[in-house]
Amino acid sequence: MPSLFEPFKLKDVTLRNRIAVPPMCQYSAEDGLINDWHRAHLTGLARGGAGLVIVEATAVSPEGRITPGCTGIWTDEQARAFVPVVEAIKAAGAVPGIQIAHAGRKASANRPWEGDDHIVADDPRGWETIAPSAIAFGGNLPKVPKAMTLQDIARVRADFVAAAKRARDAGFEWLELHFAHGYLGQSFFSVHSNQRDDIYGGSLENRSRFLLETLAAVREVWPGHLPLTARFGVIEYDGRDDETLAESIELAKGFKQGGLDMLSVSVGFSTPSANIPWAPAFLAPIAERIRREANLPVSSAWGIGTPELAERVLQDGQLDLVMVGRAHLADPHWPYQAARALGIERPSWTLPAPYAHWLERYAAA
Repeated sequence: MPSLFEPFKLKDVTLRNRIAVPPMCQYSAEDGLINDWHRAHLTGLARGGAGLVIVEATAVSPEGRITPGCTGIWTDEQARAFVPVVEAIKAAGAVPGIQIAHAGRKASANRPWEGDDHIVADDPRGWETIAPSAIAFGGNLPKVPKAMTLQDIARVRADFVAAAKRARDAGFEWLELHFAHGYLGQSFFSVHSNQRDDIYGGSLENRSRFLLETLAAVREVWPGHLPLTARFGVIEYDGRDDETLAESIELAKGFKQGGLDMLSVSVGFSTPSANIPWAPAFLAPIAERIRREANLPVSSAWGIGTPELAERVLQDGQLDLVMVGRAHLADPHWPYQAARALGIERPSWTLPAPYAHWLERYAAA
């Protein structure tokens, strides 16, 4: 059996394989509320055979949305809307996960196909952004955020806790904290965005504080038998990568000590001038180092689109779980195609029984 199709157990949750659908923003919600599009999208992905389906970056507060079209879980109504999706994902044999997030200084942006830039100041659709320091991201996101007060930090931490509770009560079985991609958590860690002179800025310990405190607060309310994970940008490709990666490994050790169960390894995206060396599975060797030195299970996405490559990074011990994003959008039944490509004799077993029945019984028709 290829490693890709071996079950994967984390806490009391067992995935039917090591294929996960990562969070992919649809920018199609209204006031944070999901709709028929999200239900069709997520159910289709689960039906395709992946072991884990993680709902897109879902804001813990209105100000935490990337765009006005982002999903939210800051109200009970929003959480209740997820319940049928959770049940449908489970019915299809996958584990339902959700990523909760705060976009920080990258918030209040237009949807990608409408500009992918900050909403202009006089547009009523926009809102004030917040960040560790009053430093704009730059590029197409020039808005200068408000520097967060200690009260702001406490409030956002409480928002993450409330969101985790709602996700728990909606039936999600896998929770991911979004600490990557230049959003709020990453902004506290990055020297590009954090120039504070209090206990949340300066040293590695201080720049890690918001992330570790938020993890600890969420850990208290998220069930201990369910996976609590995070996505984090361990490297920036900004010319100081050795230092950043060394610091990220120390933070990953802190995550492990604080009760994190898995780290999804990504890029920081904290500066528009980063020179990212895009290539197939380019983060896998870095993830393997995190896995080894922090003794923490790891996953990653970015360029893992072929079955052969997904199998290799698992066989080589670089990843414990592969995040297959865009390839799933192109073909929701990617796991079935992967089984065929890897030579599994009866690949249809990767699909729900009603689909397998038709594919096997009428294979020669």
